[in-house]
Amino acid sequence: MDIQVTGRKMTVNDSLKAYTEEKIGNAMKVFDIDPLVAEVVLSAEKNPSIARRAVCEVTMTAKGHIIHVEEREDDMYAAIDVAAAKVLRQLRKYKTRVIDRKGAAKTETIRETESSELDIDALMEELSDNEVVRVKEIEFEPLTEEEALVKIDLLDHDFFAYTDRDSGRACVLYRRANGGYGLLKQV
Repeated sequence: MDIQVTGRKMTVNDSLKAYTEEKIGNAMKVFDIDPLVAEVVLSAEKNPSIARRAVCEVTMTAKGHIIHVEEREDDMYAAIDVAAAKVLRQLRKYKTRVIDRKGAAKTETIRETESSELDIDALMEELSDNEVVRVKEIEFEPLTEEEALVKIDLLDHDFFAYTDRDSGRACVLYRRANGGYGLLKQV
């Protein structure tokens, strides 16, 4: 079990790092999943109009699956607590849906075409509203609808694109604003 704690535009002191490692580590210890790697990024928003300024992002990789949690709270310690609880729920979903049913997880490959060193704020000011600001190249893996539902929950994304295993058609699964999921299928 490996936990990396970093700060985005802020310094992370030893007590905050120890608290984060303890909380996220306790959530990870409940489920004995190897290999399990967690990257925690802590940041504080500077904009006074944002109500909840403390942000805790946790990205975990377990046997090829990616689990992502992002929480915003008034206090950094509260954000870490809420994120740890959400990580625990996501790991429980992962354990019951993926490991217990299948025994092994498949690897999802995502290659980003942008550099992580880019200054996004400066780039956004230069671009107009109708231009593409980010490009991702993904490999559509063949999945069933149930497996895609598991992936969208574990990734905590609003949508997930995949190839239907039975028909070979491209599909997009998305989270609806009023609850539930929608599915777009290629004709």
